[in-house]
Amino acid sequence: MSAGNRYTGLINRYRDYLPISDDTRIISLGEGNTPLIRLKNIPKLIGKDVDIYVKYEGLNPTGSFKDRGMTMAVTKAVEEGSKAIICASTGNTSAAAAAYAARAGIKAFVLIPEGKIAMGKLAQAMMYGAITLQIRGNFDDGMELVKQVASQAPVTIVNSVNPYRLQGQKTAAFEIVEELGRAPDYHCLPVGNAGNITAHWIGYCEYSTPAGHKPTDSCSFCNGHCRFTGGPMNGSRPKMIGYQAAGSAPFMRGEAVKNPETVATAIRIGNPQSWKQALKVQEESGGWFDELSDQEILDMQRQLAMYEGIFCEPASAASIGGAIRDIKNGRIPEGSTIVCTLTGNGLKDPDTAIAQCNNTAVLKTIDATLDQVRDSILQSMGL
Repeated sequence: MSAGNRYTGLINRYRDYLPISDDTRIISLGEGNTPLIRLKNIPKLIGKDVDIYVKYEGLNPTGSFKDRGMTMAVTKAVEEGSKAIICASTGNTSAAAAAYAARAGIKAFVLIPEGKIAMGKLAQAMMYGAITLQIRGNFDDGMELVKQVASQAPVTIVNSVNPYRLQGQKTAAFEIVEELGRAPDYHCLPVGNAGNITAHWIGYCEYSTPAGHKPTDSCSFCNGHCRFTGGPMNGSRPKMIGYQAAGSAPFMRGEAVKNPETVATAIRIGNPQSWKQALKVQEESGGWFDELSDQEILDMQRQLAMYEGIFCEPASAASIGGAIRDIKNGRIPEGSTIVCTLTGNGLKDPDTAIAQCNNTAVLKTIDATLDQVRDSILQSMGL
């Protein structure tokens, strides 16, 4: 698994569950092994007897869950002789693709929607050396262009249509089961392109197959790249719940959203590439999809930071915001164990965070005098 006790990334840790060989050159930045944090204060605030954990994927090397999939996608691209990768992105995929391409010594091309990407993510792609192309269109336009370009140029697509992406992302489910000792009752995720909810379900299914089970067929999600057969299970699996932003909620509308709009830029996707797979996950797990307004998302982002000390980007807050609402209305019953995936770090989008805080008394400008500092502190303490 590692050199000595040093953690060397999720591929080495879970190599028996991944489509690699002993000779595969692994492209890793030490991704995975992210904390599963039990919430202490928010459950008390809502007055419900539930056990809520957040899987903080914002502590991956480039600050999002995308690193899990990208280590596999780039590893396999290099193994197959590719010299360049390409992706369409709302930000996090571009950052991860650029970083892992740099690590591998190959080129990265990223297509991003002009003016629709958080500055933290754009800065990452540029600093990692990706050729960054801003298009006058949205993510869905970029995704279509990426597919067309890949058919005419020697580049490998590393969006979630690449099956190896889901193989890397499924490992988050492995880690959750290992830490809890079982699968949670409910697993809540923000949904944009819908690859992550699909990948988690693959992981839960694969990890709950009987010990020593030798698959002879592949599941319907992976085109032969995973080891799950749909055979008998020896462990429980969670109900999978996906939350979308109201302005970008194709699963709730039952059709693609042509011009998606939301402050949660990471899930501003109107035509998910893993649509069919995600619907299958909903059906098999007994879960559901729902939506939140931008204000609900921002309110939960702030609450999670203020009451739990966990700073996630807006899209991430959709998972915990939706879970809290469904706990309050009884859709998720008391006594449940719930895991919410926080897909990205709050530092990805500092402008949105600062804009929220500017409307409060958190930031004050005072003179550099003892009286003003002391009085401000006492006033804030209600003394």
